[in-house]
Amino acid sequence: MNQIELFAPASVANVSCGFDVLGFCLDPIGDIMRISKTNTPGVTIGNVSGQTLPKDPQKNVASVAGLALLKETSSEFGFQIDIDKKIKPGSGIGSSAASAAGAVFGINELLGNPYSSKELIRFAMAGEAIASGAAHADNLAPVLLGGFTLVRSNETLDVIKLPNPTELVATVIHPKIELKTLHSRSILKPTIPLNKAIEQWGNLGAFVSALYTDDYDLLSRSMEDKVIEPYRAMLIPKFEETRQAALKAGALGSGISGSGPSIFALSKGRQTAEKVGIAMESIYKNLNLDYQLHLSKINTEGIKILDRS
Repeated sequence: MNQIELFAPASVANVSCGFDVLGFCLDPIGDIMRISKTNTPGVTIGNVSGQTLPKDPQKNVASVAGLALLKETSSEFGFQIDIDKKIKPGSGIGSSAASAAGAVFGINELLGNPYSSKELIRFAMAGEAIASGAAHADNLAPVLLGGFTLVRSNETLDVIKLPNPTELVATVIHPKIELKTLHSRSILKPTIPLNKAIEQWGNLGAFVSALYTDDYDLLSRSMEDKVIEPYRAMLIPKFEETRQAALKAGALGSGISGSGPSIFALSKGRQTAEKVGIAMESIYKNLNLDYQLHLSKINTEGIKILDRS
């Protein structure tokens, strides 16, 4: 095999109660990546469409991740990465994670799969680190493993794949402004009050339990962010109005997707998710701001191979 084409999906991180540890994978939204063997050692960036990305291998998250993998792997080949970038950088739905995860997944396939999907997270984090200023796996893990994931430790990469209640459907509204993770992290406080921490880890534990027991009511009660959203909400136009509109339309919960500006909601069933989308749109239609609306089941597979030759 000399070339592989794949779909690298978008993802939602934090999921209200799980800052930097919880995430899930989206289905119809993602990048198309083509990775080809070359005779030149290393990793190069080839054709890029959809968005403007750096061609310098030391500055592109895909090539940085790929180089991290090759550093620990003996290969007589190099690799070229072509990217049709459909996830806008700074959108809050895992743009850099899709690039980094897609790169290491594709290179690993062309090398004969020396690493498991879970082991690939470590290499992909090298790319994520240059994009966000911090190495965290809450977007990478669901992209590489599929479904919901929990990162118990970023240091040891103790990552757990969680169950997926089958009726869950995500609605995501993406206002077309850029909000870089690096900037949205800079406004966060280095410490939090103990009472808020207790509420937050109570919600996270209950959310995980709800996934295992298909308890949609418990899941709904758990989707509250006591730590991060109070600071980041000010960066997103009409965030609280949009969240309240989603809840009134029947969403189980709603919050900031990753570092924003996208806002997500989880609903039980597609019909409710569509109503939630209409309600979220009703807020943004009154703003002089372009946006995109996405409906997605939970992608339990993660990255998908489209073609190989």
